[in-house]
Amino acid sequence: MSIIVTGLLLGGTYALIAVGLTLQYGVSRIMNLANGENLVLACFVAFWLWTAHAVNPILAIAAIVPAAFVLNWLIYVYALRPLVDRARTRGQLEVDSILATFGLMFIFQGVMLLGFGGGYHNYNFLNVAVPILGANYGLNRVVAFLAAVVIAAALWLFLYRTRYGTAIRAVAVDPSSARLVAIDVPRASALAFAIGGALTAASGALLSTFYTFNASMGVVFTMKALIIVIMGGVGDVRGAVLAALILGIAETAVATLVDPGLTIAATYALFILVLLFRPQGIFGRRTA
Repeated sequence: MSIIVTGLLLGGTYALIAVGLTLQYGVSRIMNLANGENLVLACFVAFWLWTAHAVNPILAIAAIVPAAFVLNWLIYVYALRPLVDRARTRGQLEVDSILATFGLMFIFQGVMLLGFGGGYHNYNFLNVAVPILGANYGLNRVVAFLAAVVIAAALWLFLYRTRYGTAIRAVAVDPSSARLVAIDVPRASALAFAIGGALTAASGALLSTFYTFNASMGVVFTMKALIIVIMGGVGDVRGAVLAALILGIAETAVATLVDPGLTIAATYALFILVLLFRPQGIFGRRTA
């Protein structure tokens, strides 16, 4: 039972990372390889606010998320939209966006290395044990999970209860058809990319409360998010959340029962199994 609870606590935070990439790739058609660096940058901001100014990292999300939204909006409008406008096929856009965000990844890494160095960082926040179902868990992990649930619920309300959310879902299904009903596809794509970046930053701030991080580990989170997105089904928020929880439980089980050094291997093994037996994702449908 402790493995399941710990896995769910970790997977809940993973879900925000994956949902962020799901919006960016499923709606904007941008495979953002700098997604992990966006997360690590938020980790460093939360770390700096807590250690230098004693700002609660959970409350700091109120500043980190809007800043990340603006940053990702600017990145999309000025660096990525020109690629969208010139691409004649979706395949060309994916190749161009991969190359562009690959370069962006190194820019982010360089900025973080310059500002914080290459060492590992963490900080002590709510590092006390709380009993759940007869076992003790870190309060910081529990609070991070609950905050992730609140953010995910707010996202669901936005996507399914507002006009802008409906427009984003329509663009994810078929951009061409969305244009026919007067949806501004470029604006919806920019909004989805910015929201995706903001969600990733929120998950970074939450992860920083119990995770040790450095400036070069963004690629690990990018790969995990990509695996979760494909497991859940590209563009499917429900699938991304469920896949994130499954991945969190799988990683915890391997770390507890086998060896912590094999968690990455277990992640890729699970990914290969999905590609072999369920390539369309958990909620995806096979193409006719």
